[in-house]
Amino acid sequence: HMQIKKDLLLRRKKKPPIWPKLLIILLIFFVGFLAIGGITLAWFLKDLPSPSKLSTESFASSIITDRNGKVLYEFYKEKKQIPVKLDEVSKYVIWATIAIEDKNFYKHRGVSERGILRAIFNTVFRRKLQGGSTITQQLIKNILLTPERTLSRKIKEVILAFEVERRYTKDEILEMYLNNAPYGGAFWGIESAARGYFGKSAKDLSLVEAAVLAGLPQKPTYYSPFIGKKDAWKARARQVLRRMREDGYISKKEEQQAIKQLDKLTFKAPKLTIRAPHFVFFVKEKLEEKYGDDFLQKGLKIKTTLDLNLQEKAQEVVKEEIEKLKKYNVNNGAIVALDSKTSEILAMVGSYDFFDEKYGKYNATVALRQPGSAVKPITYAVAFERGYTPATVLMDVPTEFYVDKDKLYKPENYDGKYRGPIQLRFALGNSINVVAVKLLALVGLDSFLDKAYKMGITTFEPTRENLRRFGLSITLGGGEVRLLELVNAYTVFARGGEKLPYSYILEIQDFKGKTIYKKKEPKKIRVLDKSVAFLISHILSDNNARLLAFGPNSYLRVPGKTAAVKTGTTNDKRDNWTIGFTKDITIGVWVGNNDNSPMGRVASGITGASPIWNRIMRYALSNGWEDGIIEKPDNVVAKEIDAFLGGLPKEGYPTRVEYFIKGTEPKSTSPFYKRLKISKTTGKLANEYEIQTGNYEEKEFVVITEEDPLSPDGRNRWQEAIDKWIEEQDDPRYKAPREISDYKPEETQILLDSPKDKQKIDSNNVEIKGKIVSDKEIEKLTIFVDEAVILDKEGAKSFDEIVSLEDGVYSLRIVVKEKDGKQVEKTIKFGVNVKVEE
Repeated sequence: HMQIKKDLLLRRKKKPPIWPKLLIILLIFFVGFLAIGGITLAWFLKDLPSPSKLSTESFASSIITDRNGKVLYEFYKEKKQIPVKLDEVSKYVIWATIAIEDKNFYKHRGVSERGILRAIFNTVFRRKLQGGSTITQQLIKNILLTPERTLSRKIKEVILAFEVERRYTKDEILEMYLNNAPYGGAFWGIESAARGYFGKSAKDLSLVEAAVLAGLPQKPTYYSPFIGKKDAWKARARQVLRRMREDGYISKKEEQQAIKQLDKLTFKAPKLTIRAPHFVFFVKEKLEEKYGDDFLQKGLKIKTTLDLNLQEKAQEVVKEEIEKLKKYNVNNGAIVALDSKTSEILAMVGSYDFFDEKYGKYNATVALRQPGSAVKPITYAVAFERGYTPATVLMDVPTEFYVDKDKLYKPENYDGKYRGPIQLRFALGNSINVVAVKLLALVGLDSFLDKAYKMGITTFEPTRENLRRFGLSITLGGGEVRLLELVNAYTVFARGGEKLPYSYILEIQDFKGKTIYKKKEPKKIRVLDKSVAFLISHILSDNNARLLAFGPNSYLRVPGKTAAVKTGTTNDKRDNWTIGFTKDITIGVWVGNNDNSPMGRVASGITGASPIWNRIMRYALSNGWEDGIIEKPDNVVAKEIDAFLGGLPKEGYPTRVEYFIKGTEPKSTSPFYKRLKISKTTGKLANEYEIQTGNYEEKEFVVITEEDPLSPDGRNRWQEAIDKWIEEQDDPRYKAPREISDYKPEETQILLDSPKDKQKIDSNNVEIKGKIVSDKEIEKLTIFVDEAVILDKEGAKSFDEIVSLEDGVYSLRIVVKEKDGKQVEKTIKFGVNVKVEE
């Protein structure tokens, strides 16, 4: 046993060590890594441009055209680039550029390790390829490489940065950068920018002027004092000054003095040749968001969806009509036109005059504004999905809606009038506010927000915050939307219930003519049943449905053509809208003031947005776009109905024809028609005695009832409002009595419900039921069937007994004895399975 253990120990000691194998494996991995790295590096190096081209390469123009190839704008077409030596540039420009772009420019070897790590982190963890570029890298990216935002381009950029730093001095690199940086529009290089913006040479730029120009290359269009976002250049300049102070180039006092000078700074007036300016810069911003700020610097040809003829007509109409409205304190207007079938942007006018210093740069098509009643069709669409119909009747009366504790909401109609019972077709057509709020209360705020969001209105996403923030007033426009998104939501109706994202690019080609992007047919998403889309479209195209509010000849009517249209005006007259469509084109118009101040006199369908909409729609329908709405779906049927209360035709009332989704059409006359028994004695509802004795007459009334779905306290505020309205009416149809007649006979009366005299009862179980009508005290009630007592009860004033009887004819006698001794009797005959002979 001991020998075996020794042998095992000797064998273990003789076992070869493992570390040589590990070393070999690690060496193989290392060699493999170097090989792969070498191959990868070779792949990246194979088509790298030569850094020597930095001094010779220049930027190429990018052209943006409409859908037919007509040029809208050529970026940098008249490129103004005036070379300048570094010692001919203001020290403030050099300091400002280094401070805001690359604080360690004179320390690094072409790349920033910290910037690269930050870029890697954002790329890996935030799924967003980001820069961290030095001035050297920006110079390379702008001149030597393509604008694609990919990891491979970033690696090439880094490799070239090391080589550029090896070949050129820091001052040479900075000089090339300043001579080739984009400063907005046609201004390339610091010298042309200095002359273009301030009318002076780069060597004469002041601290504040240098801060403004140094901030532009990051986003030239966005920060441009001429075409950029309002005052964005000021915020950027303040950021540059802060960085200069932090890096020790200027003092705190110099920074503060320069900031004060920003508000007094003036620029040379720009000379800009551009067509469809708001659309061009809208597209530019979208492209730069997707592909990077330098995307348009590489000679691209961008074909957009715009139709220049329609665009220029729209610009002309908006300008002319706003000029007419300025006396009513209406200073701006905007339109969006979309292809109803594809949601391609055909026209975009962001303001009445792009070059107006006060109002021009504001692009109202993408600004948040309150839409007024223009969102009502979405509420009605949800209601029609729930089984409501265009013939459904709701009461248009001044109504209080419970909102919260001690808080009530009482909407008013646009014209201050209330119309009583009104069918939904006419409520939507005439834009009745009270009915729209009632519908929203019935279908629910969450359902409305969900539908609006699915139709493309991003600001109405049914989040917890929005559900808490919005209330019933949202159906009257109490929530902000973008004109572009609302118009696109209307294309859902025009298309028959299918949603598409709006689009603005058809094709992009590089400077060699190679297509690098071509629009693909997007997937349609059904967000609304086609039958519902048809009902909404038909109502909005029905001129008769809006006669009460707009009359027969408003600007909502296009003579000889069929177009669906809806208006919207906020209660405070800060926003006025008109949005309408055909199966080919959807056009939306907004008028108002950029500062959100109220307008003067604006009347929907008469002034404001509607004349603009009418003129542009007429032009479109005369130039190739077709009118009409979608075809009627097979599951929508036409039915003749009562024109008053919406049920089946009622004798004596006018009729009309309405469309219904199959299964929702009326099966009977309106339940609001009530035939009531009225006491001849009191004029009240006849009581049981009067009915049994025939002391009544039948009359027909209109009795409308509604339940308040919001009431937390049992009060039916909707019915209270209806009752109050009825009190003010002269029409006797609404004056149905509510109280039961209190008439009682002077003598005691026996009222027998069953059996009736000479009635044949087809059962051996006979119910004997009735009551005693008397103001006197009853001593005893006795009931006999053929002298057999079936009930003998003291003080009873009613009876309900079941008696089993064989077939035959019987006598029923009821005896009532009063306390004063007086006795009243009633006798009848009835047959059990046997007919009683007369």
